Amino acid sequence: MTEAGHQQTKPFRTAIVPAAGLGTRFLPATKTVPKELLPVVDTPGIELVATEAAEAGADRLVIVTSEGKDGVVAHFAHDAALEDTLARRGKTELLAKVQRAPGLLNVQAVVQESPHGLGHAVGCAESVLADDEDAVAVLLPDDLVLPVGVLDQMAAVRARYGGTVLCAFDVPREQVSAYGVFAVDATGAGSNVLRVTGMVEKPAPADAPSTLAAAGRYLLDRAIFDALRRIEPGAGGEIQLTDAIAELIAEGHPVHVVVHRGDRHDLGNPGGYLKAAVDFALDSEEYGPELRAWLIDRLGLPLAIGELEVEELRREGLNALG
Repeated sequence: MTEAGHQQTKPFRTAIVPAAGLGTRFLPATKTVPKELLPVVDTPGIELVATEAAEAGADRLVIVTSEGKDGVVAHFAHDAALEDTLARRGKTELLAKVQRAPGLLNVQAVVQESPHGLGHAVGCAESVLADDEDAVAVLLPDDLVLPVGVLDQMAAVRARYGGTVLCAFDVPREQVSAYGVFAVDATGAGSNVLRVTGMVEKPAPADAPSTLAAAGRYLLDRAIFDALRRIEPGAGGEIQLTDAIAELIAEGHPVHVVVHRGDRHDLGNPGGYLKAAVDFALDSEEYGPELRAWLIDRLGLPLAIGELEVEELRREGLNALG
């Protein structure tokens, strides 16, 4: 198969990552370090999202950024001096980690000159798309959707039904007012694939059409860009992506949702970021055993549980608790 033929079989070639925000909830840390580069253990959040996009088939990552956030894009460039130093010192594992991000996919920056909402940020990327790209993925860097693979499920749904496909989590009804919530109908494809009939932004629990809340993964038909140009500013005076999707629904475009039954971490606030760091660290062979033992001691878990964990760690020679 030719390269052109191979590309045409892909559900999308470009993944858009909006990363123009100021990260105000992380100040003063984000005064000089972009929020997207804060490490989840030892890997920046945006690299985790880029890895997810690459594994789903993306060739290119378009980072929508703002003035002064050059470091976000620079993370995906080779640092010849650093790599040479690590190579000469025999730091092969560190060298592999440093080279991982530049080897994922092609990265391009698009500057959003002033903040006008998520829809405006997504629209900024239209100018760099090829004429034959009929769909794009959007991944919000604040959201880690686990386990990875939901984009593959969304691509399968688009292949069957066409149009736009979104990702949702089923949340407790008392929490729906923090999210955009979907109104849905059955498709006959099971409870995890539903047709979207409407979206309500942050409804009161009693008014919510469902408990399916939008997550930060979108597989958008190219028609979204025309809708973004036609809608008026919505909540907060901003161009809202949800308003453009609602416009497509009203015009009869197919819009579906994949209900993800896994986990989600919100890196957009310090509390969620800390949970993600702990979760990823516990899964790490390098950091997990010692952290788990320390948490047992620190949280004062029942001795019957703590002693079993500590004894297991001691047998491994870690002596994590002294």
